[in-house]
Amino acid sequence: MPKQIKQPSLQDPASERAVLASLCQYGLDCYLDIDFITGDHFNDEMNQILFDCIHKSLTNNSKVELTSILSAANDLGVEEHISSKEEVAFIRSLFNFPIHKDNAGIYAAKIAKLKLARDLKQTLKACEKDLNSVTGEEDIIDLISKVEEPILDATSDIYQNSNKNTEIIGDNIEDYITYLAENQCDIAGIPTGFTAYDLAIGGGLRRKSVDLIAARPKVGKSMFGDAVAINVAKNSNIPVLMLDTEMSKEDHLNRMLANLSGVDINKISTGQFNDNEIDKEKVRAAGEELKSIPYHYLSIAGQSFENILAVMRKWIYQHVGFDENGKTKDCLIVYDYLKLMGSEGISNAMQEYQVLGFQITKLHNFCVKYDVPCLSFVQLNRDGITRESTDVVSGSDRLIWLCTSFSIFKMKSEEEIADDGTENGNRKLVPVVARHGQMLDSGDYISMNMYGSIGKLVEGRTRNEIHTSNRNRDEGFEIDDEISSDDLE
Repeated sequence: MPKQIKQPSLQDPASERAVLASLCQYGLDCYLDIDFITGDHFNDEMNQILFDCIHKSLTNNSKVELTSILSAANDLGVEEHISSKEEVAFIRSLFNFPIHKDNAGIYAAKIAKLKLARDLKQTLKACEKDLNSVTGEEDIIDLISKVEEPILDATSDIYQNSNKNTEIIGDNIEDYITYLAENQCDIAGIPTGFTAYDLAIGGGLRRKSVDLIAARPKVGKSMFGDAVAINVAKNSNIPVLMLDTEMSKEDHLNRMLANLSGVDINKISTGQFNDNEIDKEKVRAAGEELKSIPYHYLSIAGQSFENILAVMRKWIYQHVGFDENGKTKDCLIVYDYLKLMGSEGISNAMQEYQVLGFQITKLHNFCVKYDVPCLSFVQLNRDGITRESTDVVSGSDRLIWLCTSFSIFKMKSEEEIADDGTENGNRKLVPVVARHGQMLDSGDYISMNMYGSIGKLVEGRTRNEIHTSNRNRDEGFEIDDEISSDDLE
């Protein structure tokens, strides 16, 4: 009698236990490596419940303990499923199970693939049932769709985590309107400190969004990023993560101390501020203020893009956190800037535009998944010196497709400076695309005053506002064009 081949069961209890043990022993550090799985990926029902309890525990703490698991179970209303002596003993055993943290991803990937296989198997069973009902009278397209549509639905869920079920958009609209009425705010997103820019892009930096600013080298894009980061952390007390690819921590500190104190950055970087009692007091006061604001910094020079995403995840869990509904609390990521960097899974043969397309896709998906806003910068190509359009950066099509707003930050021409007046700055910000904003009129731009000696960027008036005020002056109206001292505070 021929030997029967044992069919795989599409489950692996040992791998499921290993993943749970890794989470119990290594907590957040482990979870950040395996956040692609959920409780649904486990075949065993108790393991599903345990994973959900551990995840709940991690949203409140970075360390997992038996008490935190049981407390999470109570919060989730599943305490009866893990409260017996045998179940508690099993949980205790996870803390002593021999497992290395670096192996958790291997076991998690195995669990994920087994879950995929089980889902596809169920999908194929349903297809088989539908195919068995075929009479031969069906249209060929209808016949193919009996297999094609279920498979597409399954793969859509796998790759996009999308809900394949549609809904009437107006369902529960009353609740939504009530929510809006009870949670009034000045703008929809996080204010950058630049009012005209916020208005042009649709009310600040919104969740689930990547807002892009393109600039040529040495124009001041890093100062722009620092200015927004300081404004958000200082004025809104919202955690900010500055990811920098070029400057050192010391350079950032010098610029921020200059920004907050008003003392010349060269005096700060050379220590000469110490020769003047007033400057010394201003710098020390700025240092105390800097300690009090939630501004987080990390140099990411030379790191792969996958590592950078892991850093962002870890920062959200450790320094931002989640509300009672599991929603990420208010925060902002400033990425300075998207460029060619090492990245696992990317061929060396890929062109710059392909790499940037990969990065913006990953960054956009991250912001959507974790419900956070990101302000990022890209390099203008040489065409951007004279033109202000969407095709002045590498990978422009994909960048524009996935970003929420796209603006160009550049030097004003000599003619523009003369026309606007030197008091209105030598930089300009041109919103080119904004999905939510009212934008500016064609040919209009936002004037920016860059005070490099003190690391400060001040938003001025738009070109149209300047020219309107000039016309009014010529017609006899008195207009105050001077920037007040308050703008530099």
